Amino acid sequence: VQLQASGGGLVQAGGSLRLSCAASGRTFGSYIMGWFRQAPGKEREFVAVISWSGRSTDYADSVKGRFTISRDNAKNTVYLQMNSLKAEDTAVYICAARARAWVVGVITSYDSYDYFGQGTLVTVSS
Repeated sequence: VQLQASGGGLVQAGGSLRLSCAASGRTFGSYIMGWFRQAPGKEREFVAVISWSGRSTDYADSVKGRFTISRDNAKNTVYLQMNSLKAEDTAVYICAARARAWVVGVITSYDSYDYFGQGTLVTVSS
């Protein structure tokens, strides 16, 4: 599967952005989808994940209550709605697809995913 992320940009602190990740192929609904981010000079970190059906989600503590992950399997797209953005949210956001089972403690690991998008840059000005 090929993933194409979009929606990044420059936004003021307190503002909102919605990222999209469009996937190719007819098996999108069978993939767990995750978002990760990497800020300059920092390690890559987990942001959010959603199950095949969309019924299960998980978030990093740093974004809980501010970010919402969702998916539309009919459109082969996963979204990340980001509200109340902070300067520390500045990063390249990467979407990823996992073909294997939902395993707590594993699905937050970047290395457990099978496919990756190119990333979209989010810059939050303070």
